[in-house]
Amino acid sequence: MIILNRRHALGLIAAGTGSVAMPGLLRAQGARPSITIAVQKITNNNTLDPWNEQSNVGERVFFPNLWESLIGRDWMGTQGPVPSLATDWKRLDDRTMELKLREGVRFHNGDEMTAEDVAFSFSPERVFADTQPVGGKTIFAEDYKPATAKDLPPNVPGIGRRLWPALEGVEIVDKYTVRFHNATPDVTMEGRLYSFGSQIASRRAWDEAASYAEWAAKPVTTGAYMVEEHRPDVSLTLVAFDDHWEGRPPLERITFVEVPEVSSRVNGLLSGEYDFACDLPPDQIGNVQGQSGFEVQSSTIWNHRISVFNTQNDMLADPLVRRAMTHSIDRDAIVQALWGGMTNVPAGLQFESFRASNMFVEGWAAPEFNPELARDLLKQANYKGDPIPYRLLNNYYTNQVSNGQIMVEMWKQVGLNVQIEMKENWGQIHDPEGIKGVRDWSASNTINDPITPMVVQFGPNGEVQQKKDWSNAELNELSVVMETSTDQAKRKQAITRMLEIAEREDPAYQVLHQNAVFTGMRSDLNWKAAPAFAMDFRASNWNASQG
Repeated sequence: MIILNRRHALGLIAAGTGSVAMPGLLRAQGARPSITIAVQKITNNNTLDPWNEQSNVGERVFFPNLWESLIGRDWMGTQGPVPSLATDWKRLDDRTMELKLREGVRFHNGDEMTAEDVAFSFSPERVFADTQPVGGKTIFAEDYKPATAKDLPPNVPGIGRRLWPALEGVEIVDKYTVRFHNATPDVTMEGRLYSFGSQIASRRAWDEAASYAEWAAKPVTTGAYMVEEHRPDVSLTLVAFDDHWEGRPPLERITFVEVPEVSSRVNGLLSGEYDFACDLPPDQIGNVQGQSGFEVQSSTIWNHRISVFNTQNDMLADPLVRRAMTHSIDRDAIVQALWGGMTNVPAGLQFESFRASNMFVEGWAAPEFNPELARDLLKQANYKGDPIPYRLLNNYYTNQVSNGQIMVEMWKQVGLNVQIEMKENWGQIHDPEGIKGVRDWSASNTINDPITPMVVQFGPNGEVQQKKDWSNAELNELSVVMETSTDQAKRKQAITRMLEIAEREDPAYQVLHQNAVFTGMRSDLNWKAAPAFAMDFRASNWNASQG
């Protein structure tokens, strides 16, 4: 079945010269459908560089359609490793990994992907600038200059060392063989290779771009779809790349349209303007599913919603106040009220997938809802009701504002004076000017190991410490154990202690609930949502009868 919505139909009529091209004719001519997806936001920094766009919204538009890595992520299944641009890999020792590249993979400019492109994709020029490969060393992005004249954003080297703290470089063995060399042992190298950021870019396209901005607006990658047009804060259109190594993609075009308001996304879906509407709150499920021809797909995903504390705030400098805040929140009530019980409260900053490697800390739980304990902690801290600012975005996260308002009331019940400050973007959230206090965030498991999110987000190279929100010397030492030890018992002991520090003794954050994704769509599309933010439109996840 060819897919038509109102916009597509008008386009066909406008293109005709006295006659209208009918869907059957298009199908007979081998035409492929195009789809339009309404999203809350396309990217945060208005680039298409995964190193510069480490975000939930970036995951949706990047993977697995545009950017690909050596080791793939099983988006539609376990989220674990699968062959992708590399066909196989092996450990040579605890610091070295060798990978065999898939032959015949083409970039969007027609070049064949080789070991030179892989080495470049993990080079100082592309990612690391002058940062050094030392596991556990604290670095701050603003301390580093770009390694080239490509005006690399200053946050990229910090992100690079956050995700690859000890990578020394990539050795080219031959045209289709590479070796990754680490300065320290690392049991998580396989996971890092399919994590957000470890995707492969064309060396020639980088060299030929006049600037980083030009390159990042239309990067040349290996994905099944390539960039046709990027209009920051408006839309992103991907077009099929027919020379893709997996074969001809099933769709002609994928257009992501930025539609911030939930009601507009829902109305656009039901009117036929959009084929998909993302990030729906649970209370909109009935509105969509109650209409013939529409459905909502949902899933909990490897991402937890959290609140982060800034300890430069005079009140939050006292861990007793932060502990009181964590015990003031009735997480189960929030899950029922805002999510209709369609998600859960996790066991702290952990994911069930950690059980496979025996790295899940059994018996751990989020701080109990205990208002009396919270009041006692505030009394011990001699808290006098001074205001604590809460910088809040307008529903960047599903139900974000409602969740924030509920928490403010719960904090008020124990005597905490938390005041919401609405902000327009992440730059304002992180603005060092003014007084910080509480902010919203989320934490993802991207490599199936407790390194993510604990070390990657809260360790010495993590964003929390880069932004100077919070730091803990013992946790930083334990981060080195997590990054460099090959003894799983020691690593298990380290992550157990890190949970105690970051969630009990010296809270860096509070876990709220596991994130869930609700996507409205046309029922006739026969497409399945992944248990992730990513949307897979490769042939393996699209009903062949539609094309």
